[in-house]
Amino acid sequence: MAGNRTFTMIKPDAVKNGHIGAILNQINAAGFKILALKYTHLSAEKAGAFYEVHKERPFYGELVEFMSSGPIVAAILEKENAIEDFRKLIGATNPAEAAEGTIRANYATSIGENAVHGADSDENAIIEGSFHFAGTEIFG
Repeated sequence: MAGNRTFTMIKPDAVKNGHIGAILNQINAAGFKILALKYTHLSAEKAGAFYEVHKERPFYGELVEFMSSGPIVAAILEKENAIEDFRKLIGATNPAEAAEGTIRANYATSIGENAVHGADSDENAIIEGSFHFAGTEIFG
């Protein structure tokens, strides 16, 4: 998986605002292949477990509440240099600072409601992908 796969979630704000198709289209247009895709709703417990790395941070409670507030779309993506290329595609966490044409510039409304999550390392892509998908749900 190293270097060629990443994990993403389309967050509840982007799902609620009807941007699933547009975001997936932008991901495909950027050359990413979708290996796994799931439309689901995280419970507060599952969202808390996923973001446990941030448990001591002041925004943790709000993050868990937000991520369990509605459905999400989880995906494992493949492309050469996947992590770095996907981080460029999604843009800065703050949509006001995100480069024009990035997913967050196009669809995010705030730092907290920033449309998508993207793994920040090969190791986290594996952990995060495994959190959401069984091996039999990943194709490629």
